[in-house]
Amino acid sequence: METNIVELNHNIYLLKGFDNSSHSYVIKGDYRNILIDSGLDSSFPVLQEQLLKIGLKIRDVDIILNTHEHFDHIGANRYFQNHSLIAAHRFAATKMKFNDKYVTLYKSGDSNEISLHVHLWMENKTRLDLGNFVLDIIHTPGHTSGSVCIYEPSLKCLFTGDTLFAGGVLSYIAESGSVGDYINSIMTLNTLNIKEIYPGHGNMSSNPGEDLKNAVHNAMCFLNKDEKTNITYTLTNEKNNS
Repeated sequence: METNIVELNHNIYLLKGFDNSSHSYVIKGDYRNILIDSGLDSSFPVLQEQLLKIGLKIRDVDIILNTHEHFDHIGANRYFQNHSLIAAHRFAATKMKFNDKYVTLYKSGDSNEISLHVHLWMENKTRLDLGNFVLDIIHTPGHTSGSVCIYEPSLKCLFTGDTLFAGGVLSYIAESGSVGDYINSIMTLNTLNIKEIYPGHGNMSSNPGEDLKNAVHNAMCFLNKDEKTNITYTLTNEKNNS
């Protein structure tokens, strides 16, 4: 099976999602190894193979950063949580801790399902210093209430989860989300110096300025229900698989 691994920068890897799973990203730090989003529960064997291809065993992953609380981003957390630190924004953490399946849409299908844990409940502007990289957590509610983006200031790259996609495609506004919050979050991201966008699904983007502009435009059109305007809008796999 093709593992679909891309080295985006030295010690930063894209592990492409399989079977509707989100993408995962690995950052090999001087101090800790980070996995951004674990993907679908059912896609864990693919993720494990991808990690081995870049020289990491499951126990080599020190911290999992979840960009938000949807099942296609958090599903495989349970294979890491006994030895890795699981981190999420506190608004996402509450849904994960209390097994709020209405919001997380989480269905493992495993009769021996265990509870998902969150060890670090993050806030806006939390910073992780990995030595060779710095990761700034930016709370970006909209897609969900607990959505975050992760910014590396020296490389000027942004890991966006389902907040921002290439082309400014408007993500599905989920049960805990808000279009108004989404617009405000995009405007906040627009204050950053961003060179590349690494989203939770689809293609990478090296045109963040245009993507941010289109995202606000598409969200405004959705609010105004302007049928004469070409609105780029997608119902992501979270909804399609619920």
